[in-house]
Amino acid sequence: MKRQTLSGNIVDVVGRRIFPGRVEWAGGRILRIVPTPGRRYTSQIAPGFVDAHIHIESSLLPPSEFARLAVVHGTVATVSDPHEIANVLGAAGVRYMIADARRSPLKFNFGAPSCVPATDRETAGAVLDAVAVEKLLALPEVRYLSEVMNYPGVLGGDPDLLAKIAAAKRRGKAVDGHAPGLRGAQAAAYAAAGITTDHECFTLAEARDKIAAGMKILIREGSAAKNFDALAPLLRTHPESCMFCCDDLHPDLLLRRHLDEHVRRALASGASRLDALACASLHPVRHYGLDVGLLQPGDPADFIVFEGWKTLRVRRTYIDGVLVARAGRSLLPRQAPKLANVFRAKPIRPDDFRVSDQLGRLNVIEAIDGQLITRWKRMKPKCVGGAAVADPVRDLLKMAVVNRYAPGAPVAVGFIRGFGLREGALASSVAHDSHNIVAVGTDDESLAAAVNLVIAHKGGLAAVGQGAVRILPLPIAGLMADGEGRAVAAAYTEIDAAAKALGSPLAAPFMTLSFMALLVIPDLKLSDRGLFSGAKWASVPLFEEKAEG
Repeated sequence: MKRQTLSGNIVDVVGRRIFPGRVEWAGGRILRIVPTPGRRYTSQIAPGFVDAHIHIESSLLPPSEFARLAVVHGTVATVSDPHEIANVLGAAGVRYMIADARRSPLKFNFGAPSCVPATDRETAGAVLDAVAVEKLLALPEVRYLSEVMNYPGVLGGDPDLLAKIAAAKRRGKAVDGHAPGLRGAQAAAYAAAGITTDHECFTLAEARDKIAAGMKILIREGSAAKNFDALAPLLRTHPESCMFCCDDLHPDLLLRRHLDEHVRRALASGASRLDALACASLHPVRHYGLDVGLLQPGDPADFIVFEGWKTLRVRRTYIDGVLVARAGRSLLPRQAPKLANVFRAKPIRPDDFRVSDQLGRLNVIEAIDGQLITRWKRMKPKCVGGAAVADPVRDLLKMAVVNRYAPGAPVAVGFIRGFGLREGALASSVAHDSHNIVAVGTDDESLAAAVNLVIAHKGGLAAVGQGAVRILPLPIAGLMADGEGRAVAAAYTEIDAAAKALGSPLAAPFMTLSFMALLVIPDLKLSDRGLFSGAKWASVPLFEEKAEG
């Protein structure tokens, strides 16, 4: 075995000290770390970064291609929830992700999805019951039970859900949470059921309640949900209870950043250097029991070299002692992925989006930039020819969800504000969590054109308007592209710009759109079966005869 060495300032997040030293490794493991007192170095050597909760599918890339971009930013491992592909392909989708991940040295640690489908108020492509989940938990690549989104089911004692939690606990595997807004006694009851983390906190008070209940808080900053600023004070008061995650990160951002940005922002917010780096490495490794090195003798040689504490520029990334990224360039080879998909939807017509006028006001979804939660508004409809239509002047647009699994199923139509389109339409087969086709538009013809583009390509992101049509095909489960990562990022950047040219003021219009069908995030969302309130956990009519508030 060839012995290798590297000198720099050693960031020891376990022993909580920083000192000049030399790392020696061979055969993929750290042999020893030798202090070199009196030496001065400009570079820091630290454990590699671990994203504590991410859906790889949301990068629009399969795991092996995701890895090629992520290692540049110092990422050596992820805690990955394959919930998205599981909703499309079931257990076979989880196995697809595991198989593709094996082609990369990046250490992907997958979860067994706990909520497929997330609710019984939508149509998904598969169902994973307690028996199926237990089989997945037996796989060595499956390290935990993925986010338990049906928190009312936990609080209400749903037997199938509790059986999944019990199966994870029997195997000594962590159970991830997902309970936005849950506080006080309910948060404590949720944690008492065996839930150990939550990445959905959007207020400091909520996070503190969950920490008091014994949960770890995953501070999230992704493409759509941005909670870092709200939760950053925890890094000074409760750093031992925090980890960093992206949850969902589109390829344009992955080109520019990953957890390196979380660490930079943590330092800028006043967190100590050791706490900031521990949240990005030590805490997820210890919590999930990962086989990821922490720069200790005998550990896997998973570490990074970076320069500057304010700018924190990762210069080298090593996984199992092998250099996988250097000077901003990935050294991992490109590998073409296999394809897997289920897409049965047939072309639709503009008339499928028609909404007959009724008495009363509309129940309207209001999207919030940078958040997954929505507001519930009630607005007077604009009526033309006996039909309720979109009204771009008031930013009252039409939204639709088209079932991708059952051809000929009726189209669910609602109304939404916050997208700001002045013309045209957007459509996507990335529609958390069942991944039917979700669309928003200013008129029925544009909606039909955008949806039919997605159907024709058996998955993708589409933008129609200003005399042009654009599509980013996603042939892997309707969730991921099969191209090279940088090319996919460039194509995403173009279609994102097209959405903004149609008038959308949102930072990430397609990412926001993808969450407008996610029923388990309050308050008002739309599934292929109609409007649903996550706060009331009940279906909602499109029209109400009497307005409230």
